[in-house]
Amino acid sequence: MGCTVDEWLGWLPQAIGEHTKRQNDSSVMIQIATGTLKIDWQVLSPRIIGLARIPRLQVSFEFKDLDDDQRFLFMKRFDLYMHRGGG
Repeated sequence: MGCTVDEWLGWLPQAIGEHTKRQNDSSVMIQIATGTLKIDWQVLSPRIIGLARIPRLQVSFEFKDLDDDQRFLFMKRFDLYMHRGGG
């Protein structure tokens, strides 16, 4: 992800919607139906392109006890809210 931890944490509540979450410094556990999703993040060194410095996070997703449809529906919303880009 090309963002800071503060930006990530600001976007996270809307991205997960109404799902219950438990959060600590570098991870969040999200209850989805009868399963869970654990998201971990780690700060990486910024990507430098010319004079631009782009912050980076390495983000990993671990789904447990969710079928393909449940994962797809969650990630469809999550990706929509986390998507950033320019013209």
